[in-house]
Amino acid sequence: MAKKEHVSETPATQWLKQHGVAFSEHPYAYQEHGGTQVSSRELGVDEHHVVKTLIMQDEAAKPLVVLMHGDRKVSTKKLARQVGRKSIEPCKPDVASRHSGYLIGGTSPFGTRKAMPVYVEQGILALDRIYINGGRRGYLIGIDPQVLTQVLAATAVTCALAD
Repeated sequence: MAKKEHVSETPATQWLKQHGVAFSEHPYAYQEHGGTQVSSRELGVDEHHVVKTLIMQDEAAKPLVVLMHGDRKVSTKKLARQVGRKSIEPCKPDVASRHSGYLIGGTSPFGTRKAMPVYVEQGILALDRIYINGGRRGYLIGIDPQVLTQVLAATAVTCALAD
């Protein structure tokens, strides 16, 4: 029997197990500033199916989580309009880490330090399977995207910038 590479538990995998969510583990060689291009290449999956977890904040510095296709960027103007905020901008890395409890490049929407509203790009929910950070650099997990709305209570939005 082939031994599968085991990755030690993270707050994200603990959270998923507590909520009875099935997931597959996909460790890869992390590359600083490589983003979803590197992870999708390393794992041999379409970058559109790799979901990035972004910690942003509104005009009152209240944090929120945005889940976006790896090959798309967030229109913060569109997002702010849809969620009834004046403005939304990415958090600075140290602030994002404080809110999420994760290092940049290893941020997962599951098991965050602070409870934050989660917004997911509508198109992600239409995919069969997604690959999202499992709570550490170089570690994605494969899940059914419906988990995002059913278990994480994410709100669907349309805020991807057009190509």
